Amino acid sequence: MKSLLNTTSIVAAGVLAVGLAASQPALAETDLVVVSWGGAYSASQQKAYHDPYMAANPGIKILNDDSASEGLSKLRAMDEAGNVTWDLVDMVASDAIIACDEGLVLEIDPDTDLAAAPDGTPASEDFFEGMLSPGGSNCFIPQIVYSTTFGYRTDKFEGGGPTSINDVFDLEKFPGKRSLEKKPIGNLEWALIADGVDPSQVYEVLSTPEGVDQAFAKLDTIKDSVVWWTKGAQPTQLLADGEVSIASAYNGRLFSAIEEEKQPIGMMWDWQVFDIDGWVIPAGGKNIDEVKKFVKYATDTQRLADQAKYISYGPTRHSSAPLVSTHADLGIEMAPHMPTDPENAKTTLLFNYEWWADHRAELDERFQAWLAN
Repeated sequence: MKSLLNTTSIVAAGVLAVGLAASQPALAETDLVVVSWGGAYSASQQKAYHDPYMAANPGIKILNDDSASEGLSKLRAMDEAGNVTWDLVDMVASDAIIACDEGLVLEIDPDTDLAAAPDGTPASEDFFEGMLSPGGSNCFIPQIVYSTTFGYRTDKFEGGGPTSINDVFDLEKFPGKRSLEKKPIGNLEWALIADGVDPSQVYEVLSTPEGVDQAFAKLDTIKDSVVWWTKGAQPTQLLADGEVSIASAYNGRLFSAIEEEKQPIGMMWDWQVFDIDGWVIPAGGKNIDEVKKFVKYATDTQRLADQAKYISYGPTRHSSAPLVSTHADLGIEMAPHMPTDPENAKTTLLFNYEWWADHRAELDERFQAWLAN
């Protein structure tokens, strides 16, 4: 009888425990919609930031949206509709300045909202100079230094591939289709350099109507041979498929095509355009406290160094640079593949995001009109 009572008590206790457990509220899950560029770049973020953060925070689920190329326009539309469904957006600095000026994204305090370096150096001093507040904006949280440069099919040109920006505009010596991004940024600068303008004077020349006319006139010389791209994955795919001979592309995309996919593609670094890319937090987001926690984690010293294990973009913190070593899967040294490597950076154009923030609207309109003619 005593044994039966004990057994009954144990069963009853078990049933009670199950009942109590069932009555407890389940761990609430917060979905964070993170907008980025897709492809190799989003994959590097997934491995370096998203996966480890979700593993450490079971209540958080990060949902990827690859709409960053339309980030500014879509964020405006959401803001006007009063329904912001994004929590975090990856933006280039020039767009971030505009978004900040228009009140679409939150201002941040680097030394409160971002992690200090391991040695205690505050974030405001650990990020490279000028990257946290481009154009006076206090909304931008930099992640990587990247460049837009050129890839080419190694099997298309018998005498060797292009080596200078002039070659991109030389259809006789380097025949075949080109692929360029469908916007004026970068293309106008390259056109002027290829037309003989001193690179140090490019933005001064572009500030005049005559300079803008000169840039478009140079683009006219290859316009009929251009396949335009709008998504970062497109130019490397066009190269891989043999549809174009030369294409502008993000250096990380080219690295992935060459080193990971073993495509017959080479890189030309002449007058690569340096830029910085980073996060902005939509002002109307519904999970601001949670997304701030994620951003603080994702932009700390180790995480930025970790991203460089998967893609050839340089981290934006002084403390991260020494931690960059080999590719996580390929085992190759990453330094020679970075846009900042001395061999690759012999001729570089520093993207003037402040100038573009001031002139973007008018030149976008001019560019669209030029495409239509």
